[in-house]
Amino acid sequence: MGKVLEESLSNFSDRISDAIKSRKNILVTTHIDCDGITSGAIISKALIRQGAKCTVRTTNEFSEKLVDKMQKETRDLHVITDLGGGFGKLLDEKLSDNWLMLDHHEISDEEKDNERVINAWKFGMDGGVEICAGGMAYLASNALNNENEDLSRVAVVSALGDRQDQGERKAFTGKNLEIVETAKKLGLVNVDLDLLLVGRETRPLPDAIAFTSQPFIEGLTWNRDACIAMLTNAKIQLKDGARWRVPADLSQEEKQSIIESISKFVQGENATQVMEELIGYTYTFPNEEKRSFLRDGREFSTMLNSCGRINKSGVGIAICMGDRNVMLQEGEKILSEYRSMIREYMNVLSNERWRTNNMENCVMVNAQGLVPETMTGTISSLIAGSPKNSGKIVILRTDGSEGTIKFSSRKSASCKNSINLSQLMRGGAEQFDGIGGGHEAAAGAKITKDKLDGFLDYLESNVTKMPDRDSNQ
Repeated sequence: MGKVLEESLSNFSDRISDAIKSRKNILVTTHIDCDGITSGAIISKALIRQGAKCTVRTTNEFSEKLVDKMQKETRDLHVITDLGGGFGKLLDEKLSDNWLMLDHHEISDEEKDNERVINAWKFGMDGGVEICAGGMAYLASNALNNENEDLSRVAVVSALGDRQDQGERKAFTGKNLEIVETAKKLGLVNVDLDLLLVGRETRPLPDAIAFTSQPFIEGLTWNRDACIAMLTNAKIQLKDGARWRVPADLSQEEKQSIIESISKFVQGENATQVMEELIGYTYTFPNEEKRSFLRDGREFSTMLNSCGRINKSGVGIAICMGDRNVMLQEGEKILSEYRSMIREYMNVLSNERWRTNNMENCVMVNAQGLVPETMTGTISSLIAGSPKNSGKIVILRTDGSEGTIKFSSRKSASCKNSINLSQLMRGGAEQFDGIGGGHEAAAGAKITKDKLDGFLDYLESNVTKMPDRDSNQ
């Protein structure tokens, strides 16, 4: 794997260097989520450092229409990140060899033979957990110039945003682990075992516990008053003067006291697992200001996701590339708006029960007329994280652009279904003249509305008939 990857990255570097020497215009096209924003920012930063004439743009999806647009544009070279899987042949037809792709989504064997496709799976890496598009962009940037090692910091955010912290205690594995070690060596990130509460740098303590839904703590999650009472009983100081304290302010003794207090709320056979999930690796950027949402890696990734989901990707890209002034203030506003939107959508889905069809091993959610297509992944992930959906597959649909329906699928915690969601979505979409793909545990698809009934029948049939892994052993 190593040598082949090295050769591919070397070829990428040569193509970029030739384009820069020839003063060619380079256009980076990337996805709107955290991984897309970070990967686009990483490679754009590296190109600009090399003196390239470079522009970056984001898109919600890759399509034949977009390829046609790229063909008509006055750009000499296209670099595509976190997008484009399955479009290699069309890109060859429309753009000749004037394109390069950095990606981590599963692709066909045919596409693995395309030298312009630099994809994790092509080199024996699991693009679902070992490296994401941000990591691939980092490797390509480092091949351009090893002084780009400082971009490893943004690649860490990328992997967190793509939820690739799937090792023991939320550690990284594979190439992600190598990248985080590089960032540590440069003093750009601190990795510590700590309480895994949301909003480590920004959320008041009661909110941080109340909004921590993974793991779900019965009696505390979504119950701020109960969290205040629990903290008060544990003699935890909630405020420092007029300012609410946040998880990052806690001493080791206070953290231990909180763990002991939370344990009293956790009952049953899953008690040990829940308590174990409360402790894991955190990724802190010491060069960012304390109490900033950029200081904690997971909060940083959430902010970037929010930028893309409400059509403000440019703000996220600017922040990743170093802007800490106007764009940072804008990022704070976007994050607040994003959280409000999520609360609204989840409340409606909870109250309008007709939207949810619960089956034995699958939850089908109709979010049409409610959730915008840019937020399907966010909402499906939250639904999959609910304890009541543990072990199931969640499939959410909503209205897409130009008479289409967008689907997002996720495997919930403890899901033992052997189905590969990437293959399910890609294969099904192709049967109905749509597009689809993704990862084994998270994937999406888009079809036209007239094919909806047939596609729903396909999904229900294929998801419900797939055996659990345990039954195959």
